[in-house]
Amino acid sequence: MVMDVGERDGDGEDGGWENTGEDKGTKSPAVLVDEMVTMIEYVSRFGDYRRTQKKECYNLVRRLKIFLPFFDEIRHLGSPISPNGVASLYKLKKAICLATKLLKTCNHGSKIYLAFEGEAIMIKFHTVYVKLTQALEELPFDELQVSDEVREQIQLMLTQLTRAKKRTDTQDIELAVDLMAVSSQTDERNADTAIVERIAKKLELHTVEDLKIETVAVQKLAKGRGSISESTQQQIIRLLNKFKLLLGMEITNILDDSSAPQMSGKSQSLVIPNEFLCPITLEIMRDPVIVASGQTFERESIQKWFDSNHRTCPKTRQTLAHLSVAPNYALKNLITQWCEKNNFHLPKKEDQASSKRFFVEDEDKVARLVKELSSSHLEVQRNAVKNIRLLSKENPEARVLIAKRGAIPRLVPLLSYPDSKIQEHAVTALLNLSIDESNKRLITDERAIPPIIEVLRHGSMETRENSAAALFSLSILDENKVTIALQDGIPPLVDLLRNGTIRGKRDAVTALFSLSLNHLNKVRAIEAGIVPPLLELLEDKNKGMVDEALSILLLLATVTEGRQEIGQLSFIETLVNLIRDGTPKNKECATSVLLELSSNNSSHILAALQFGVYEHLVRITESGTNRAQRKANALIQLMSKCEQIP
Repeated sequence: MVMDVGERDGDGEDGGWENTGEDKGTKSPAVLVDEMVTMIEYVSRFGDYRRTQKKECYNLVRRLKIFLPFFDEIRHLGSPISPNGVASLYKLKKAICLATKLLKTCNHGSKIYLAFEGEAIMIKFHTVYVKLTQALEELPFDELQVSDEVREQIQLMLTQLTRAKKRTDTQDIELAVDLMAVSSQTDERNADTAIVERIAKKLELHTVEDLKIETVAVQKLAKGRGSISESTQQQIIRLLNKFKLLLGMEITNILDDSSAPQMSGKSQSLVIPNEFLCPITLEIMRDPVIVASGQTFERESIQKWFDSNHRTCPKTRQTLAHLSVAPNYALKNLITQWCEKNNFHLPKKEDQASSKRFFVEDEDKVARLVKELSSSHLEVQRNAVKNIRLLSKENPEARVLIAKRGAIPRLVPLLSYPDSKIQEHAVTALLNLSIDESNKRLITDERAIPPIIEVLRHGSMETRENSAAALFSLSILDENKVTIALQDGIPPLVDLLRNGTIRGKRDAVTALFSLSLNHLNKVRAIEAGIVPPLLELLEDKNKGMVDEALSILLLLATVTEGRQEIGQLSFIETLVNLIRDGTPKNKECATSVLLELSSNNSSHILAALQFGVYEHLVRITESGTNRAQRKANALIQLMSKCEQIP
């Protein structure tokens, strides 16, 4: 369900349109037109939309603006409008109101929620398109004396809406897979800093101010009655907290309005001196440091600022001569004395020992390491590639600089070295560097994919795992999905899925999922034998990859070869068991696969009913995730059409 669409903001800026519900027959056409114009002008003032729905939002606003000349002509209509004409305007107003609420959600709502519920939000856009189309088709243009020019514009919008209803935008697969990883309770990558960092960048939640706004949005979402399930709410909060840890922010219970730095007794109303607060986070500093401008910041906060490629002082905005920092011992002592005197307890500092800091003086080190990649001495080469691997692991600035210094053309030949350690460090360094979007293209241009596939075939287990992860990262570029397949990269991924460690299987299944988004690759994966190891993952829940396996099976079920391979009676029984006993996400994925299979073969419906699926689907419609409820309802409707419901 869309969050926060039925409540007023309380500031009156929307013109009161949200209180214009079922008032049919009580308002004049002029008032109706004024209210619709107010709604369109309201959404036209929105500054920006959430990245995950930005394109769809701008398209919808552009179409809504087409109505303005139409409404202007109705305002100047000399004759009265018939009851049928007024009724059609009410219907149009209802559709525009629905569109306005959806656009408000995509402008004000939680970015994390909108990413998790991307499919549900897209369905809501399609619903708006249907409602607008139905309303437009009923408008009496002749009676309303609409000019030919405006009528042509409206007709063009009808054509666009019809096209939009049929369109399914390509999903941001890297974001989808990353969200799946960080949401999993069993996936060891769910705490991977690089993945969390990548999601934060895509959702534009990488500053303290961004996260404070998002926290308020999540709080509003949680307070909305029935807006999201408990499990989705917890996933959103967990991810929000991971983002906060990246910036060194304090983790509090956001569902508790009283969450604040811990103080005791009489000091509840204590005011912290401004000079003790970090200018970035506005929180009391634990480790104050001085930057080149002379300003003082919390160490972790200013380091995150530098890691985001900023070269200015956040407070004065002046360009810094260098990015070195120095401890402000005097201020730290003052803060410590003040805390002791006022019985104020500093928030506990999260363990950031593994975090790598990157300073200006390290640039010379990077240049030296890149040069040593071409050394004639094996040990020098080995140390150089190992250090580049470590530097590129968690630091965005380092990834950019290493690539800029020309490391990628020197790393690619090392993939073919007979030295197993050099090979392992090289493929892992390329994996780390590929986290940066621009580096993906640089690595591809250096023809790295064929040697990475060779390492995947013949390397050590850890090297094969990192090769699979590198292929997934590079496959985010659509052309690389084709290149990897044509270079015969799918069979060794399937082999790793079948025979690898838990980590190896996870890396392989992630890469295969991305590759299977390409239509021809689905058939290639089936021919490579992907189905049996996927079915094994469904049977062995301890491996924690049921959802990933079901996600690939859902893609395979969209082609004839896939349906023939997986549509066996035993598989239908496995799906029904997951629908009955699985986790909420298991149930959602299993229901989706069964719906896809059943939409193409009614015998699967009968088989599922024989295994008792109907009562489990009814329960999902009442208590499942939002997506699971939609899929379960669609499956029940399909059963009804096939006259298979007992």
